[in-house]
Amino acid sequence: MKNSFFKNKKILITGVSGFVGSNLAKNLVQLGAKVVGLSKNKKKDSLLFYEKIDKNIDVIFGDIADSELLKSIFIKYKIEICFHLAAQVEVGFAKKYPFLTWETNVRGTYTLMEVVRQHGKKVKSVIIASSDKAYGDYPINKLPYKEHYPLKAQFPYDTSKACADMIALSYSRNLFNLPVIITRFSNIYGPGQLNFTALIPEAIRACILNKRLIMRSNGKAIRDFVYIDDIVELYKLLSMNLYLKPKKFSGQVFNVGTNKKHQVKDILNKIYSFANKKKELRSLNKQMLKRKTSGEISIQFMDFKKVNKYLNWKPKHQFEEKVLVLFDWYKKYFKKR
Repeated sequence: MKNSFFKNKKILITGVSGFVGSNLAKNLVQLGAKVVGLSKNKKKDSLLFYEKIDKNIDVIFGDIADSELLKSIFIKYKIEICFHLAAQVEVGFAKKYPFLTWETNVRGTYTLMEVVRQHGKKVKSVIIASSDKAYGDYPINKLPYKEHYPLKAQFPYDTSKACADMIALSYSRNLFNLPVIITRFSNIYGPGQLNFTALIPEAIRACILNKRLIMRSNGKAIRDFVYIDDIVELYKLLSMNLYLKPKKFSGQVFNVGTNKKHQVKDILNKIYSFANKKKELRSLNKQMLKRKTSGEISIQFMDFKKVNKYLNWKPKHQFEEKVLVLFDWYKKYFKKR
């Protein structure tokens, strides 16, 4: 990749204090980009502040659904590239508070897209973070998901991502012709993920701090996990190509995963076995036998066939190779905290 492309580029990252946003900002700053980040508030548990990445970017605190705030950011900073990562990402929270989830994920997206439309030709690249959950529940013989599949979301979080996805695409086609790419990724993991409702960091924390992990499912769900470094590299690649080749890339949807199927209980087995927590693992297995799972899609995994065809991209990292790296990072984090 021509990393020199990003030098002095004016870039907005919404949801910059999130796991992906923090890692992306850190990488772009190293390449000389002028990064502006939007965050709803100063999250205490965020890589952005933990590693003091915020000192090297302009952080704006505010709501993604505040159109006047967004207009002021685009005008003041002359934004050229936008990564829209701001979202309410917790499935459990969405089940309890669907309205709040839709306010952020749906209203936030159409507010941003309308500001981009009004901003005119200065914005050359808009990358929208959708989700594999936007597809809804498909039988295993139809998986991995394909980009042309209809979106059949049912649950609140899934529906919010499907709606935001379609809204963004409507701005990229025919009437408005804005430079937009939709990304639908599998579960992202890696160092700096400080949302401990996510499976992998929650399990690693339990092992390191000798805490009991409370299972929220029966462990039979199938998921695909893609490493944060692969995602950051791909985001840069997509934004650059959309900027330089809008006719080819605008309006495209790209699925990204490793095309590897992991049962939740297998991921836990790898983590607990690495930590030599055999007794705790047996206890977890007993918990899972008693659990029923509702409100979540049972089987989800992705391939990377289309994005590989367009950009020759493929994931470089597999979960089994990264368990040691993850444990090392979180041990240092908890020691400092």
